Amino acid sequence: MTGGFQDPTGASVPVLRLGDVLLVTLQGELEDKAAEQLQQDISETIAGSSATGVVIDVSGVEIVDSFLGRVFAEVAASAKLLAAETVVAGMRPAVAITLVELGLTLPGLRTALDTDDALRMLTRASTPLSHGPARQENA
Repeated sequence: MTGGFQDPTGASVPVLRLGDVLLVTLQGELEDKAAEQLQQDISETIAGSSATGVVIDVSGVEIVDSFLGRVFAEVAASAKLLAAETVVAGMRPAVAITLVELGLTLPGLRTALDTDDALRMLTRASTPLSHGPARQENA
């Protein structure tokens, strides 16, 4: 099957490694077959690289259905079993509303406003004291 933005192998969404974190950026609609392949790619990459976190950037996604919501939940569950945490970043309000209306709770997923926040959340959790004392925030 050719056309669209998928290559012949079906790997349409790259899984990038940034240190101990994997970054996946979704743009536009993700077809069911590509979503299933992505889920497998993420699990294999975590297992092969001992990554401790996964950031799924959905800022380019305008519409989500129950299948894609389930894929997010399954990615988070698989990642957790492989000792990695998943954060979904950049969710648009319409996507969040749709997920709620579909009744999808997405257990195991944390959310962040953007990719930078997600990376901070994951690196803070996985590298305590690696760069000296943490900053103190005034309450």
